Amino acid sequence: MGVSRILVANRGEIAQRIFRTAHEMGMGTVAVYSEADRGLPFVREAEQAVCIGPAPASESYLRVEAILAAARATGADAVHPGFGFLAENADFARACEAAGLTFIGPSADAIARMGSKREAKRLAEAAGVPVIPGYAGDDQSTEALSRAALTIGFPVLIKASAGGGGKGMRVALAEAELSHAIEGAKREAASAFGDDSLLIERYISAPRHVEIQILADTHGNLVHLLERECSIQRRHQKVIEEAPSVALDAALRARMGEAALAVAKSVSYTSAGTVEFILDEQKNFYFLEVNTRLQVEHPVTEAITGVDIVREQIRIALGERLELTQGELVPRGAAIECRLYAEDPGQGFLPTTGRLCDFWLPEQPGLRVDSGVEAGTEVSIHYDPMLAKIITWGADREEARRRLVRVLSAASVHGVVTNLDFLRQVLEHEAFIAGRLSTGFIAEHFPAPAPSALPEGGLEELACAALACDFEARRAERALLPGLTPGFRNNPSAPQRTSYQHQGATLMVSYRAESARRLTITVGERTFGFEVLSWRPPELSYEVTTEGAPTGGGAQTGGSAPVRRSAPIRRSARVVRDGERWFVSSPLGGVTLTELPRFPEQQAQVEPGAESAPMPGRVVQLLAQVGSSVEVGAPLVVLEAMKMEHTVRASSSGELTEVRVAVGDQVEGGDVLVVVRPSE
Repeated sequence: MGVSRILVANRGEIAQRIFRTAHEMGMGTVAVYSEADRGLPFVREAEQAVCIGPAPASESYLRVEAILAAARATGADAVHPGFGFLAENADFARACEAAGLTFIGPSADAIARMGSKREAKRLAEAAGVPVIPGYAGDDQSTEALSRAALTIGFPVLIKASAGGGGKGMRVALAEAELSHAIEGAKREAASAFGDDSLLIERYISAPRHVEIQILADTHGNLVHLLERECSIQRRHQKVIEEAPSVALDAALRARMGEAALAVAKSVSYTSAGTVEFILDEQKNFYFLEVNTRLQVEHPVTEAITGVDIVREQIRIALGERLELTQGELVPRGAAIECRLYAEDPGQGFLPTTGRLCDFWLPEQPGLRVDSGVEAGTEVSIHYDPMLAKIITWGADREEARRRLVRVLSAASVHGVVTNLDFLRQVLEHEAFIAGRLSTGFIAEHFPAPAPSALPEGGLEELACAALACDFEARRAERALLPGLTPGFRNNPSAPQRTSYQHQGATLMVSYRAESARRLTITVGERTFGFEVLSWRPPELSYEVTTEGAPTGGGAQTGGSAPVRRSAPIRRSARVVRDGERWFVSSPLGGVTLTELPRFPEQQAQVEPGAESAPMPGRVVQLLAQVGSSVEVGAPLVVLEAMKMEHTVRASSSGELTEVRVAVGDQVEGGDVLVVVRPSE
């Protein structure tokens, strides 16, 4: 059996990752894409590409017949499902096989049995692998699930039986939360996976999430590629992963590896897969689930083992034997991956949308970036908000961590709000450095995440950089009298003025040109001497001094004592302009500055009592009616955006006087959903 051309039934960085290995193996590639993804890099990187429908995944990436038709039209003889979408859909695997296509993944039977968390849990228990006490029964009514939760005892974890990625997952701390949590988990599971079945488990507090990567060929050979730790999570979704885990010694690694292989053998598993475990504080491990696909975090395993997992998937699908032996698979160094998301940590990690005005990361030894976006990419509501996986390898964990911090510190990712600053804060937290991790890490250490603080004077210096670039741009554009300094005045001592807004605060700036490339700039109470050394957009090199109070008390004595200046410092910055917005990144940090108009228009008043959509999305549930009384924090509307549900809650107590949306409506961020008249 041979394969000459692989169609990847996925998008973005997932498709690009698989294309890379396929091309290295001399195979042709085919991309399928939605109308919204027409301009993305993965479409260009494939040798052939076929549009399979509109933006919604249900009308494009989840359309099995459209994908099979694309394979026929392009002469593809194999399909790789990637991860997400149809990757764990047994019917899709069967459809590919029925169409004469090689499916690069496990058998349909293994996907079906392991894809159901309920069935997988039964199989693991039968194989002698420890499991978390819980309910995995066939009665999926809200009443039956509630009874099971009461029997198990609180807190309980409610999670979708199909799929993963934290979708369809809730924690209920008390009986009063049960029905709302169960119904929400069912809706989210049905939307994400087309299957609303759930299971209930005892919730283990402060666990570590440790998973074992496995490979199995069709000749009965199985190995595990060591472990990954994925404990840093928000909304039950992984954010930072690493390999190996600092919690495992060689003996525990061997026991967990043997348990993972026992689960795989129970269904004659083939291809790549991941067996996930919970590890409690006493180092007891419990089976969690099996992911019958390539994992988002697979690069850290590749980094410490040197194994190309996609290559092994393809070889196994071709009927070849594994050439790896368990004895040779030992960790070499350490690797850490962080997921860069379009989301706002300060707003409960809500997804964000918009256009990426800049997307740049510095070169770094040991760095790997898997990303499907570029400057100019529109981040929409239709797909997962992950922009990139940033992975660094080091001789040990600390070197890998330092390298990753350096990359994040220098990165320029602007145009949409991201978790970039937050990732750096996590990596620099003393508990992370010490390896004290759990799935509650973010809730414990970052209950209210905030942007990273700039050093003293940093914001003002970055405002100087934006102003200097604007000055340079105007000077370069001057066609008439090119030698004339921009803003020339008959009274050269009169400074020019502008202002920026940053996080709701206004920065007043005045400046005076001392020469073609040297400015004296005052931002608030600080004055800088700022000289442009080079400006090759978007890269700026400059030298800066700060000015303090005159020495010798000149202002008090009437003398002319010299102004005290700091020693000059040379720095570089990346400065990108988009309309009135300036994005500045430097070793000091990154900021977004909005240049304010000289004559601002009057802003519209916010309607009293209006509860607005925090992001674009679709209304999936209305939880209160006109005329009802609501308390602060009461759930009012449930929105679905980027495959997750988000509840809009009352910001004040009062009477619900208006409902302006209906279930199924598509809304934009800022749209008024309901109006609550505050209590007197």
